[in-house]
Amino acid sequence: QVQLVESGGGSVQAGGSLRLSCAASEYTYSRRCMGWFRQALGKEREGVIAIYSDGSTNIADSVNGRFTISKDNAKNTLYLEMNSLKPEDTAMYYCVASDDYCMLVLGKQYWGQGTQVTVSS
Repeated sequence: QVQLVESGGGSVQAGGSLRLSCAASEYTYSRRCMGWFRQALGKEREGVIAIYSDGSTNIADSVNGRFTISKDNAKNTLYLEMNSLKPEDTAMYYCVASDDYCMLVLGKQYWGQGTQVTVSS
């Protein structure tokens, strides 16, 4: 069963923090990588941060030092901790799982429905 359900989005002022969650089915949680993408209005979907089955991570320069990714294996849940948020972080955030790519929109990927993050100045 393929399932990814994001939660935790909302509105926050610049400098604030949010934590997104992605509850996954056993199948999607066991893929080679899981990660987060975002898509701002009128822009392409971009990879933000990913974590791989060996524990390594990959992070976009734009969020490096502010965003962290983690997994709770007991809950089959992926998290995105976002700190020092900026207005340019405003976007729909999507959880992804794949055996191919988790920082590029490429290959066979499983997607959640997205959760909106809005950062006001």
